[in-house]
Amino acid sequence: MAYRKICTEGNKILTKVCRPVKDFNMRLHILLDDMTDTLMYADGAGLAAPQVGVMRRACLVRDLSKEDRPVEEQILELINPEIIEEDGEQTGIEGCLSIPDVWGIVTRPQKVKVRAQNRNGEFFEVEGEGILARALCHEIDHLDGHLFREKSEKILTPDELRAYLAKERQDAESTGEKTETGE
Repeated sequence: MAYRKICTEGNKILTKVCRPVKDFNMRLHILLDDMTDTLMYADGAGLAAPQVGVMRRACLVRDLSKEDRPVEEQILELINPEIIEEDGEQTGIEGCLSIPDVWGIVTRPQKVKVRAQNRNGEFFEVEGEGILARALCHEIDHLDGHLFREKSEKILTPDELRAYLAKERQDAESTGEKTETGE
């Protein structure tokens, strides 16, 4: 396993549509393991294959509600994912490992259901709500060559970001919820 370099905005690979994964072999397993190491090192909420220079429909999403569990229980590996159901709407802050230090306000579905394959090619479905739904949509967008900046209603200045996070913390403290931001 190894850390891979994360491609940043301006790299044309981030604007291209990825090809489906057809071979569920050791090469794919190494990619997924390296992506997991890279994601955890970068402390992100998700990572897509094109972000590490690989044009395949593979991504990882970290279930932040499981932060107290081992890494392998936090990470969802999604091969050839597609959103099959959406419900509701949420608007919130979003960032991206490929656009460091930039945060924006993005509207996404409140709930999604995704159909994907695991590293062995077996199909499964996963449902996400809130931050998990946001991360699933964000990573699948990467596979289609889209960055969150395209969907952002507003890119926040550093002062606006601090104010937004302070309000989010205050709201969370009043309701007893945990705040979660990031890719």
